[in-house]
Amino acid sequence: MASCENKSTTTTDTDTPTTTTEETGATAATVAPDSATAMNNWMAYMTPGEEHKMLASWDGTWTGESTMWEAPDKEPQKATLTTINKMILGGRYQHSTNSGNMMGQPFEGISTTAYDNDIKEFISTWIDNFGTGLMTMTGKWDSATKSLEFKGKMVDPTAGNGTEKTCRQVITVIDNDHQKMEMYCNAADGKEFKNMEIISTRK
Repeated sequence: MASCENKSTTTTDTDTPTTTTEETGATAATVAPDSATAMNNWMAYMTPGEEHKMLASWDGTWTGESTMWEAPDKEPQKATLTTINKMILGGRYQHSTNSGNMMGQPFEGISTTAYDNDIKEFISTWIDNFGTGLMTMTGKWDSATKSLEFKGKMVDPTAGNGTEKTCRQVITVIDNDHQKMEMYCNAADGKEFKNMEIISTRK
């Protein structure tokens, strides 16, 4: 009788490859698709769909009126930003450049937005000249509210020790030429607050 403690598997040249789940001891067969199916899967993965068309509809030059709060009890700071959206790599990703002045300093930021056909989620990356890191967020589109909600983490530069804080970004389509972006992060007490809002108008 085989012991339940023995989770090793033995295969021969004719055995079906198997994987073992350590937590449960369950074994599931892993079968690679044939070459034609694999190629079809890859073609489906690389083909832009309706989500990419939606991103493309946001292309163009936008003027954003920004309001930023350093903390819930702080007075907001206002700024005007310019964003240029452009689809790249055959309409598969949206590349955005952002510029303006924030907190009395010249500001530049670059973002890339993707929609992964396999995982069925949007992915956003962000870098700017106010830091040296990269923020990655994932999210889903809500057709009822016409909004795209991203969630992720970013380094808190005020901590000075690499501490990360949870962030949430909501992009709401007001109409064809107006959008609202809201950014929420955790305050010092751990509670979420809105630290940025940008109302953008396409030129």
